Amino acid sequence: MSCRENRYFSGSMVFLALLFSLFLTFAPVQGVAVAQERPPDEYGDVTEEVAASAEGTAIADPIEPWNRAMYHFNDKLYFWLLKPVGQGYKFAIPESFRIIFSNFYENLMMPVRFVNNLLQGRPDYAGRELVRFVINSTMGVAGFRDVAKDGFGITGRKADLGQTLGKYGIGSGFYIVWPVLGPSNPRDTVGLVGDHFLRPPTYLSSDLLDPETIALNVHEKVNNLSFRIGDYEIMKEAAIDPYIAMRDAYVQYRKKLIEQNGSEPAKQEE
Repeated sequence: MSCRENRYFSGSMVFLALLFSLFLTFAPVQGVAVAQERPPDEYGDVTEEVAASAEGTAIADPIEPWNRAMYHFNDKLYFWLLKPVGQGYKFAIPESFRIIFSNFYENLMMPVRFVNNLLQGRPDYAGRELVRFVINSTMGVAGFRDVAKDGFGITGRKADLGQTLGKYGIGSGFYIVWPVLGPSNPRDTVGLVGDHFLRPPTYLSSDLLDPETIALNVHEKVNNLSFRIGDYEIMKEAAIDPYIAMRDAYVQYRKKLIEQNGSEPAKQEE
C-alpha cells in the first residue's frame, strides 16, 4: 500500500470513529427504558414518569417524513454496528471495570453539571458537584471510585444547557431526528453544542480528528452503551409504532428534567 493510500485509509478510519462517537452520544437507547444492569446513578431516573405521561401529549412534528427516515437510518446503524460492538465490549470487560470507567467519565464531566446548575439557580448542587469532584479526584483516585457518594453520601444532580434554556422558558420547538446524533429539538441541539465546550476532552487537542481525543470519546460512549443494551429493543418490541414511542419518550424525558429543576432529584434505591 502506497503512502498516499495509507493516509487515505487512516483518515477514513478516524472519520468513521468520529461518526461512531457522535452517534453514541445520543443513540436511540437514551431515556427509553431502565437497563437491568447499569452503573450507579445519583442524578435521578425519570423513566417511570416518562412512561406514565407520554401518552396523549401533543408534540410538534412538522418534518415527520425526514424524522422517520433518520430514525430508520439510526435504527439500522444501532443493530448493525453499535450493538455488536457494545456486546463484544461487555463480554470482554468485567462489570466492575466498566463501573470504574463510568465513574471516571462522570467525574470528568463535572464542569457541564457545575456550570448548568449555577445557571439554573442551584448553587447548592453546583457546590455539591465541586465537592464531589475534589473528593473523587483525590480519595477516589482520579474519579475511578465514587467516594463522595459511597463514603459521604454526597449526591449530584443532572444538568445540561438544553435543560437550562428550558428552565428560562425557551421552548423546545419542533421534534427533529438528526442522522447519527438521534432525537433532539432546536433547543437541545443548541444545548448540545454549548455543553461541548464545557467538556474537558474538547480541549485535549485543537485537531477535531485527533485520534487520542476520538478514542477517549468512543470508549466513554461504548462503555455507557454496554450497560443499556436491550433497553431500545424492549421499547421497540412493545410499541405499535417505535418511531412514535421514541419521540414521546424523548420529549417527556426532557420535559421531566426541566420540571424537576426546583425539586430534589429522585434518589436511586440502594
